Amino acid sequence: MLNILYEDTAIIVVEKPAGIESQASRAFTPDMVSQIRNHISGQQPLDESGISTEISTNWGKLSTKAEQKEEKGGENNHPPYVAVIHRLDKPVSGVMVYAKTKKAAAALSAQLKEGRMDKIYYGVACGKPVDNVGNFVDYLVHDGKNNRSRIVDKENKEGKLAQLEYQVLETIVQDQTYSLVRIHLLTGRHHQIRVQFASRGLPLWGDNRYHPDFAAGRRRGSIALCAAQLSFFHPLTAQPLACSIEPSGGAFDWFSWLAH
Repeated sequence: MLNILYEDTAIIVVEKPAGIESQASRAFTPDMVSQIRNHISGQQPLDESGISTEISTNWGKLSTKAEQKEEKGGENNHPPYVAVIHRLDKPVSGVMVYAKTKKAAAALSAQLKEGRMDKIYYGVACGKPVDNVGNFVDYLVHDGKNNRSRIVDKENKEGKLAQLEYQVLETIVQDQTYSLVRIHLLTGRHHQIRVQFASRGLPLWGDNRYHPDFAAGRRRGSIALCAAQLSFFHPLTAQPLACSIEPSGGAFDWFSWLAH
């Protein structure tokens, strides 16, 4: 079932579950775009202003009738307009915003490009960083054939700057040491968090691509990485908007900090 955190006529903010594609899938498997389109198609009728009666009481006129026709698929039975603004890896859960009009899509894409869309993640690292608070700065290259990224020298022309800040919230010892970390993602590179932590001997629990034990099948479990908070400016009103979820399940349940 689609968990909607916020919605109006311009945007929809949802929780993407782990294991679901964030964009339209080529296979006959569930994806977020299809679920959102089904939701929009089944929404209640619009009032005279061209806005859902439930939404209009809170936001006023956020889109024109022409935009609403675009959202509903026009008169040719096309699927409703849903634009993917950013992506999450399939095994990662988290907050995502989608645009319901082209105008909103352009404004949100500009924010993403300009670094004005703020993203906070929580992850469980196998091990403990030397410093409780710190930052990682690397250059990454994405290998599309193998769907992997790797760290390269700064001089590598294909390398793209990857930056994040982290804070260790809690450390526990079970069969080994595990750390719950809060991550402020400053750039959005392919597999960035997973690669940067793994390269420092701190692979994420359950990462079957960058954690040697999970990649080899010696251990099994879902990746402990959640995009817990997304902050941005509404594409039409310019008002700040922040949506968040609480990480839970799997390795996240080991930590008392998340129970507060």
